[in-house]
Amino acid sequence: MPFVRPIDDFRLSPHAALFEGRAAGVEVSSFIIDHNRGGGPGLHTHPYAEVFIVLEGEARFTIGDDEVDVSGGNIAVVPPDTPHKFEALEDGLRQVTIHSSPELIQIELEN
Repeated sequence: MPFVRPIDDFRLSPHAALFEGRAAGVEVSSFIIDHNRGGGPGLHTHPYAEVFIVLEGEARFTIGDDEVDVSGGNIAVVPPDTPHKFEALEDGLRQVTIHSSPELIQIELEN
């Protein structure tokens, strides 16, 4: 039977929905993220790569020692074990992140 579920079934907050692939028997997970200006997570790492697909809006990413602004229509890749975070620079940031793991593994470095 196909695995089809509404995104809202995975909603953690008004800003994020987390799909963990283990539930569907796949080796990837993803976040669907909607943030307004100033929104975003604190500095953290994952033991695997993370791919950010920025669909709309603009965010300032900190990836290791680098800071880069990424706007809609661009992709940012964070290598494994690299401290990173992002902050929405305007209302309406919408992005999808892909985690190369069947479950989210996140080590918080700041809140």
